[in-house]
Amino acid sequence: MAPKKVLLLCGDFMEDYEAMVPFQALQAFGLAVDAVCPGKKSGDVCRTAVHVLAGAQTYSETVGHNFSLNATFDEVDAASYDGLWVPGGRAPEYLAHVPGVVELVTKFVSLGKQIASICHGQLILAAAGVVKGRTCTAFPPVKPVLVAAGAHWVEPDTEAATVVDGDLITAATYEGHPELIRHFVKALGGKISGFDKKILFICGDYMEDYEVKVPFQSLQALGCHVDAVCPSKKAGDTCPTAVHDFEGDQTYSEKPGHTFALTATFDDVDPSGYDALVIPGGRAPEYLALNESVIALVKYFFENKKPVASICHGQQILSAAGVLKGRKCTAYPAVKLNVVLSGATWLEPDPISRCFTDGNLVTGAAWPGHPEFIAQLIALLGIQVSF
Repeated sequence: MAPKKVLLLCGDFMEDYEAMVPFQALQAFGLAVDAVCPGKKSGDVCRTAVHVLAGAQTYSETVGHNFSLNATFDEVDAASYDGLWVPGGRAPEYLAHVPGVVELVTKFVSLGKQIASICHGQLILAAAGVVKGRTCTAFPPVKPVLVAAGAHWVEPDTEAATVVDGDLITAATYEGHPELIRHFVKALGGKISGFDKKILFICGDYMEDYEVKVPFQSLQALGCHVDAVCPSKKAGDTCPTAVHDFEGDQTYSEKPGHTFALTATFDDVDPSGYDALVIPGGRAPEYLALNESVIALVKYFFENKKPVASICHGQQILSAAGVLKGRKCTAYPAVKLNVVLSGATWLEPDPISRCFTDGNLVTGAAWPGHPEFIAQLIALLGIQVSF
C-alpha cells in the first residue's frame, strides 16, 4: 500500500523548526512529505527564520537554515494528498495574499483533508475563509485576524498549546510540535505502539540546532519520555545552538540558532532508568568528549547494550569513549579520522542522508539524514507507527 502523503506549504522566512521538524518527523514515521513554495520548483530553497522568545516584548529573529524544496508548487494536486501542514514564521504574512495559496488551502478543506497549522500559519487559513465557526489557537498576535475571520479563539495557556477541531489542528508555537504531530498522525489513521520508552539526550552549547530539536520532538511525538541534560547545567537551563549549512564555502557556515531548554539535571541522571541515548552533533561534542562524566555515561549505555544514536560530530564523543573498536559506523566526513583511529570500520555516507545500524548503534552523518536516523532508532526501541 502506498504511504500516506502530506503537503508542506513553505515560504521564505517561515520559522526554521516549524518547517523541518514536521517535514523530517513525518518522513521518519513512514509518510511521504512534499515541500512546495509558490513561485519555486523542486530543488529550490527557502530561507528560514529562527524565532526565539528571550525576554523582549516580542520574539527575536535571525536567519536560519536553507530549506530545500522537493516538489513544484504549480504541479500540486490537492486530491493526491491526505493532509496539509502549514508552518508559521513570517512567510504566512505574504503567502496569505497569494491567490494560488488561498485556492490550494480551500481545495484541501473542500475535500475534507486533514490540516495542521502552527503559529502564524493560521493567517493563511483566515485568508482562505476556512476558520469561520471553527475552534482554533495560534501565536497570540494572530488572534485579531482569526476573530475577525469568525473563528472561536482559544487563548494558548502555554507555548505548547494545541487545539483539535475535527479535521483542523492548530498550535501556538513550535513547542507544541509533539502534540500537534501526534494528533496529525492519528488523524491520518496512524497507530503508535511500543512507545513507553525513556530516552536521554546529551547536550552542550552550540550543538547543531536541528540535530537536537528534530529527534527530541519526534520522539516526544511518539509518546516517549525524553530528557535533555548538559554537564554543569540543571533542568530549566538552556543551551545555545548552532545553525550549520552549506552556502558555497569549503565547509559549513555557522549562524546562531534557537536556545534549547534542558529538562533534567546532569548530575542527577541515573542511566539505568533510560532505554536509549541520543548524541546530537554540532560543535558541542568537541568539548563534551573531554568530560569524564560524559564518557562514563556513554560507556554505561554500551556496556549494557542499550541503543545509542549519534549523528554528525557526535561520534567524536564515541571515539573518545573507546566504544567504537570493531564497530561499523559513519559520521560527518570531517570526523572520519576520529572514527578510523578509534578502531571502527568507516562507512561512507553516500548520500549524506545515509544512516547505518550496527547492533545497538545507529550513526548518521548530518541532519539531512534525520528521517533514517530516527526510523532506525525507533526500530531498535521496538516502536512502530502503522497506517
